[in-house]
Amino acid sequence: MTENTEGRKVVVISGGSRGLGRGIAEAMLNDGNIVATFSRSPTPFTKELMKEGRDVFLWEAADGEDSEQLRRFAGSVIRRHGRIDILVNNAGVGIDGIMTLAREADIHRGIALNLEAAIHLSRACLKSMLPQRSGCIINISSVNAVRGHAGVAVYSATKAALDGLTRSLAREVGSEGIRVNSVAPGYFESDMSDRLSEKRLSQIIRRTPLGRLGRVSDIVGMIRFLISEEADFVTGQTFVVDGGLTC
Repeated sequence: MTENTEGRKVVVISGGSRGLGRGIAEAMLNDGNIVATFSRSPTPFTKELMKEGRDVFLWEAADGEDSEQLRRFAGSVIRRHGRIDILVNNAGVGIDGIMTLAREADIHRGIALNLEAAIHLSRACLKSMLPQRSGCIINISSVNAVRGHAGVAVYSATKAALDGLTRSLAREVGSEGIRVNSVAPGYFESDMSDRLSEKRLSQIIRRTPLGRLGRVSDIVGMIRFLISEEADFVTGQTFVVDGGLTC
């Protein structure tokens, strides 16, 4: 299917094949953007869009733990579309359990996927954004980066580091017309929340002033704002979307 792609923004989303990443990808496509995403393996969502042969969607297999694969993916997007306008560092992995009992392999994988992948992919995408003197990077952080919870110390550390990356990178590239912000979701309807017990979910909802779990659309709404012209003077910030859980 040949589509007119002139004037559309090119959005790169890590881990855009399922869950929150899929929700972001669908929203960006519905808004008329070009979307490029990767994951380790295809899903029914990516297979369907690739089967349609749409010029506004690109999926490639890439491992977020492999910096060279991330570099090649960004290069592929630039060769195909000539630019990258928006990067959403969404891919990540949950790390649950008491830290003293955590396996070293899980710790290393969490740091690699939640933090290092965002660093490497940002570096690669900035090679397009810097020459064009424009761009927007959104890092998907977590409520656990701003409020401590037992059993997620390693995960919290990776997400807090991602917020630190947001602030420093915003200062580094702001003079080049590039904005960098974080979105920190609270508990929302997802595969991760599905793994929680009914008792735990009830506790979270009771402690949330708005009285419910978040929805993917709540997080997507914040991302839409941050990449829009209305947020043109907003950078280096972490926006918590948690229904008031941390207030």
